[in-house]
Amino acid sequence: MTDLTDLTVAEIRDGFRAGDFSAREVATGFNANVAAARALNAFIVETPDHAIAAAKAADAARAAGETLKPLAGVPIGILLIARADPDVFKLTIGVFLLVFPTLLFLQRKPMSISFGGTWADGAIGFAGGILGGLAGLSGPLPILWASVRGWGKQQRRGVFQIFNFTILAAALLIQIASGLVTTELIWLTACAFPGTLLGAWLGSRLYHALSDRNFSDVVLVLLFLSGVALVWNGLAPR
Repeated sequence: MTDLTDLTVAEIRDGFRAGDFSAREVATGFNANVAAARALNAFIVETPDHAIAAAKAADAARAAGETLKPLAGVPIGILLIARADPDVFKLTIGVFLLVFPTLLFLQRKPMSISFGGTWADGAIGFAGGILGGLAGLSGPLPILWASVRGWGKQQRRGVFQIFNFTILAAALLIQIASGLVTTELIWLTACAFPGTLLGAWLGSRLYHALSDRNFSDVVLVLLFLSGVALVWNGLAPR
């Protein structure tokens, strides 16, 4: 049998529906790939138990003759993680953060694109969530999208805070459920907390002193610097 982790999404979907293999076999294969690449330190959160539980549910639904969802049996999350090359991923996102913020910075005329409405906003949020799960980069896409939308600093700040809180809270709950929150991690978090509070206080003071345009420029510069760091990390010799 072909290695299940080499199959495409469509091949996994069709093979599962045809009964060629179980969803649990697929999830187990991808979990093994993720575990084998753990030394790369490229995965933010690993949830193999959740993948197996979802696979069991898909297998049970197929066995019961229930109507299957379009991607039943396809472990989308771990499929992306297992196949994502960390260096290529960093370079791709890094180059994007070098180019797009620069173009927006040079575009001195304010932009206000309403294309897609709330559906487009939701798609950007979904994509940001995927990037957050893959590499902790949930923020760049929504931040850049807000610039294209032409939102003012108050609307941007409100959206960013709610979005990031939701993504990070979900990640924290998954980590707790997976047993990844250790005593050492709690201690390191406590050590970093005073610096986090200081940074939040300074950021709040700076926020009130900036105009909408200045706020946008500062955000774009920070995104550009993030892109520099990602490209450097992806190209630096090991």
